[in-house]
Amino acid sequence: MEKYPDAPRAPSDRILMTLKMQGALTSSQIGERLGITGEGARQQLMKLSNDGLVREERRSASRGRPSTYWHLSEKGQARFPNTHAGLTVEILSSIQDELGAEALDRVISARETRTRAQYEAAMVGCGSLKERVARLAELRSDEGYMASFEDAGDGTFLFVENHCPICAAARFCQGFCRSEQAVFEQVLGPGTAIERVEHIVRGGRRCTYRIGKVAAGAA
Repeated sequence: MEKYPDAPRAPSDRILMTLKMQGALTSSQIGERLGITGEGARQQLMKLSNDGLVREERRSASRGRPSTYWHLSEKGQARFPNTHAGLTVEILSSIQDELGAEALDRVISARETRTRAQYEAAMVGCGSLKERVARLAELRSDEGYMASFEDAGDGTFLFVENHCPICAAARFCQGFCRSEQAVFEQVLGPGTAIERVEHIVRGGRRCTYRIGKVAAGAA
């Protein structure tokens, strides 16, 4: 059974905390973590869904029926005030001031390496570019980026992140943004071209990328 500091006692609040800490889970997985039955977790999830605090997503598996995963909705996320932004910037500033810009670059590089490995593992079984972009949208949504994509109709895809949970860090050091785009290029496969066409840090409403294949013969 999962235990968290200052864990809430109400079953519904415990489920919200679990989704906040663990990301998208099935009702069975939630039940295992909280020491209750999967059906008991599902009933609580349905109540939370009716209150607009969680949302469900069907994910296809290689075998069997699709599984239903549960996420916190935007309203559910709002139950957890974001008070860490100032601390994040303070820590990054301390690293840069005390250890130098190179140390901050190493922190960003280490994060990039871990993220790339995680995404590459999740991409196993994804063949086409569309499948890989769709999986990337799932991964980023699980991390709070509220990501989606659409077919632009010209051989490219528009990949959209409506929220940036690391915006404070990105505004302090745009190396985080460059690093994330580099990860996208690596995990979407060779021959993929990515252009950022809208950027939250530069005043955009969201971050939008145009993704397509490099033209034959292009450098």
